[in-house]
Amino acid sequence: MLTPNSNQGRFIRNIRAALGKSEHDIPAREAAIFTSRKSPAQAQSLETIRSRSDAEQRALLDRLIEEGKPLNLKVIPQKDVASAAAAIAGLVAGTSPEWGDRKSVVQWDHPLISELNLSAALGEQNVPVHTAAFEGDADRAGQRARIRQQVTDAYIGVTSADFCLADTATLVMKTRPGEARSVSLVPSVHVAVIRLEQILADLKELYAMLKWDPDQQAEGLTHHMAFISGPSKTADIELVMVHGAHGPRALWLYVITG
Repeated sequence: MLTPNSNQGRFIRNIRAALGKSEHDIPAREAAIFTSRKSPAQAQSLETIRSRSDAEQRALLDRLIEEGKPLNLKVIPQKDVASAAAAIAGLVAGTSPEWGDRKSVVQWDHPLISELNLSAALGEQNVPVHTAAFEGDADRAGQRARIRQQVTDAYIGVTSADFCLADTATLVMKTRPGEARSVSLVPSVHVAVIRLEQILADLKELYAMLKWDPDQQAEGLTHHMAFISGPSKTADIELVMVHGAHGPRALWLYVITG
């Protein structure tokens, strides 16, 4: 939350004043972003998503794989949760930390990630798996410090995502309790796991879902939503492409096809 008299608070107040928006007028701000009526195009997008066949969904997966290649996004289909867990265990076995020689993994507190049971999958390798989530309300400051240290020490961060856009190979990730942004940003390797049905075609379908899907309407927009297209990369210095300058140097996406 912004402190009213902080530099950030004054900056945001100036922007709101310039836009003629009230600090508490959330519905008006949402109306400025989203249309108030479902347009025919949005209705058609929702119908397209809901009626998409398995073959059409797999065609989106093929498109996602191709669009991810130039972004250095490795998209790996897996038939089930157990196969995805085994693949992640193989990735851990075949890679080394960028710094030091101690391996550890940090993960989201998320239903799909919990199904992977990575602690068991990595048990033979003696690689600890930490979950970035609070355990009760006691000593929140101490728990926050523990989570921060676990994320910093881990060389692989495992998350899920809300959606993935095939035409731009983009992960769409809301932030919720137990699903910290840092898990996808701090470790050297980001591993994401989604199900086939979470793949959408493009931004138009995403916007239609966020606004008109009943489940998305019930939750609303969380305080943060990240769009991730491949690992961190920059070519600022002499136009030489470097991965991992501002975030993970590698991104693996496992898609459970079912």
